[in-house]
Amino acid sequence: MFASVTAHYLWWIVALVLIAIEVLMPGFFMLWIGIGAAATGLLVLLIPGLSLLTQAIAFGVLAFASCAVYWYGVRPKLQRDEPGDDRLNRRGEQLIGKRYVLIEAIVNGRGKAQVGDGQWLVSGPDLPVGSTVEVVAVEGTTLTVRSA
Repeated sequence: MFASVTAHYLWWIVALVLIAIEVLMPGFFMLWIGIGAAATGLLVLLIPGLSLLTQAIAFGVLAFASCAVYWYGVRPKLQRDEPGDDRLNRRGEQLIGKRYVLIEAIVNGRGKAQVGDGQWLVSGPDLPVGSTVEVVAVEGTTLTVRSA
């Protein structure tokens, strides 16, 4: 029965069942195995008379290949590396390279800058109030700045 002319339909039904399982329990894994089953159905349609063992081996190879395509080709493109993710809980490091205005002059290496709606301690060369500074490093809760 499985090697008959309609065997490709059985593979497509298997593919639909696997894809339906993917819809119920998302995770991309069953989808790609379902794609392997659909490809096996296409192979059986193109080459009628394949034995059950040949069809099973083809399914295994095609399912593995489709999963590899997902893992190495599609998955890396789906992952988004948004800037700042690696410094998510280190807010000070997110400020490096940004420019701010001094609200308290830097005297003897210490002052304050307006950062958003807050104030941060800064260290750097002596500069007057209102100077624009650029953050070059973070030491604890103190921003190391230079004149911008």
